[in-house]
Amino acid sequence: MSTLDPRHLPQDRLSSTNEDGSRLWIIPARVRGPWKNRKTIFHICLLLLFVLIPWLRYNGRPLFLFDIFNRQFVFLGHVFGAHDGPLLFFVLGILGFSLIVATAIWGRVWCGWACPQTVFIEQVFRRIETWVIGNRAMQLDCHKNPLKPGNLTKIVIKWVLFVIVSLFLSHTFIAYFVSWESLLQMMSQAPQDSWTVFLFVFIIAAILLFDFAWFREQFCIIMCPYGRFQSVLMDQNSLTITYDYTRGEPRNRKITDIPAHSGDCIDCFKCVSVCPTGIDIRNGLQLECIACTACIDACDEVMEKIQRPKGLIRYAAQSDLERKQGRKWFRPRLLLYFVVLLAMISGLAYSVSQHKSYYYSVLRQGQRPYVVNDGVLLNNYRIHFKNPSLNHMEYEVRIQSTGVKMSPDLIQGRLAPNESIHRPFFLEIQNFQGKPLPQVKLLFRFRGKRSWEESSQFVQMVGPKP
Repeated sequence: MSTLDPRHLPQDRLSSTNEDGSRLWIIPARVRGPWKNRKTIFHICLLLLFVLIPWLRYNGRPLFLFDIFNRQFVFLGHVFGAHDGPLLFFVLGILGFSLIVATAIWGRVWCGWACPQTVFIEQVFRRIETWVIGNRAMQLDCHKNPLKPGNLTKIVIKWVLFVIVSLFLSHTFIAYFVSWESLLQMMSQAPQDSWTVFLFVFIIAAILLFDFAWFREQFCIIMCPYGRFQSVLMDQNSLTITYDYTRGEPRNRKITDIPAHSGDCIDCFKCVSVCPTGIDIRNGLQLECIACTACIDACDEVMEKIQRPKGLIRYAAQSDLERKQGRKWFRPRLLLYFVVLLAMISGLAYSVSQHKSYYYSVLRQGQRPYVVNDGVLLNNYRIHFKNPSLNHMEYEVRIQSTGVKMSPDLIQGRLAPNESIHRPFFLEIQNFQGKPLPQVKLLFRFRGKRSWEESSQFVQMVGPKP
């Protein structure tokens, strides 16, 4: 298994491949610094949220639950049913345009700071490797000599821990769809009692193990589409991790007796050795860069040792480096992104404010929609009631049109949480011949934990043509 030698970094091909296209195994060196500390704190917060959210409750309900089996979505105590599916348009739109706005302003900040690929690999799987095997030199030795005494034991322990962690993460992920209570109950039963969930847990665990333990940076470089379209979203004013070419060039490896014309870069390759994708940031902005800030801390550490100013590699916009003028915040494309994002947020807020905790629909009976008997016209209907909430609900239906009789004249009942029923009824007109068939107004009333809520619907009666 090949490993990357940063001092022979290829410039005419992917940094993670050999000349024959085979993979170069990248093992980044450990880095220390303020950006590393900030990221660690932020990543730990994200990991805690991921693990704790399925356990949290709000008003006795899960804080977040995507219940596919019952076709429900619970968010902050509010229950949304399958009929609220159009809300996903606004939710996905907000997430998508938030990423677009963040990219236009801060570049590939999502990848380095919040992407699960980065969070789990850096804070979980690479930490396990460091704890079990040791530093970068020891890990390189394990890759080159896996059968060496001691190395094989470390590799086995590492993969056992990887499997355990992957199973834990997959169970946590499934808890977002079935709740922890249901998951713990399933775990105490035989696998055949909940075969579907059992199978999904192991499939997800296998995917996580493959991705985070072996595939790693290849996902960012080869599969992730975000790196491909980021160049379309960014411009000269986007904040990215950048090497100050003017200050750093020409490079000089001498630490003492530095010529006056040489730059601050001493060509130590420290920025390359800590890069999780193996690139040289000094070659400019590249598709493989995930903005992890490791090169900033590594370079600043070297600058301190040679008594040079920090910031040779830093967050900066190309406009700052080229014109020395500052960034332009008012840009037409950025304004357009904000307008669309604001429209999506407004649409979601309005839709949620109009959200109902009940669902009903009036359906016409398909086989015999109407019957005529002795001058009396009967229309046959049924109402579909569904209670998507987690509370019991009462309902009432009555007619609000004159000249038409509903049988029964009052439909009422009680729905259990997540219950769905159909109630039949008839609309009747006496001596209908020669009269236009009316639209009938039905009044619906529902009450859950709050007061009665009213809604109405018009139903068009049908009959034989004159």
